[in-house]
Amino acid sequence: CLWTLAAILKETLKDAPVPRAGFVKKLLAPLDAVLEGFYNAILLHHFDSRHYTSPYSEATNNLISFIDLLEALLASRIELELPLRCQRILFLKVSYILNIISSSVPYVIKKKFILLLKKCVLYKSREDARSGSLFLQTPSLCEDMLALSNAVLQVVNLTWLNQLTLSGKSSYFGSSEAAPGHDSQGGSDQTVLRALSLVVLKALEFKIHNSAKEAEIK
Repeated sequence: CLWTLAAILKETLKDAPVPRAGFVKKLLAPLDAVLEGFYNAILLHHFDSRHYTSPYSEATNNLISFIDLLEALLASRIELELPLRCQRILFLKVSYILNIISSSVPYVIKKKFILLLKKCVLYKSREDARSGSLFLQTPSLCEDMLALSNAVLQVVNLTWLNQLTLSGKSSYFGSSEAAPGHDSQGGSDQTVLRALSLVVLKALEFKIHNSAKEAEIK
C-alpha cells in the first residue's frame, strides 16, 4: 500500500502540466490524518530498533517504503498553495527521524533518512523557485523550515553528531571498494557526510536569518 501510494504520487508529478493540484488534494486529503498517524506510529510509538537488525528484513523493507512515500509527499507539496498536514509532518516532527538516525538501525535506513533531510533543507516553494529567492516567502514553509532548523540545531548542540557512524562503504561502479590509488577516507561515506554537513549548515543559515535577537544568533 505504501509503495502504491508513493508510485501514484510520483507518476502524477511526472505528467505534463495539467491541473495536478486538484488530483493531489483529492488523493491525499482523505488520508491526511491516517498518514500522520502512520508517521507517529512507525517512527515513534511502535518503533523498536531490534526489529531492524538486518538490512534485508521485512521490517527494514517496510520502513524504506515509508521513507519513499515521505519523499513523494515532499515532492507533491509544491502542487498545493496550502499544504496538507501529511506534507508538513516531515518538518514539524523531524525529531523522530533524528532519533532514528542515531539509533542502531541498519546503515541503509540512516542514509536514506539523511538524504531525505537534505531534500528538505533544499526544498523551495513554487513562488520561491520562480523568483530565485534565497530565503522562503511562503508562511507555512517558513514556519516548517524554522521547526526543522530548531530541531536539528538542538540535537547538534548536544552529542547527536558524536553518536553517528558513517562507516558504510561508499558505492563505486562495479564494487564497494575505492579504486587503487584513491583515498577511501577511512571507509567513511562521503556522500552522507556531505549531506549531513549541508543539513546542519542550512539549518544554521535559516535560523540566523530568522532570528530577531542578537543573542539567539550568537
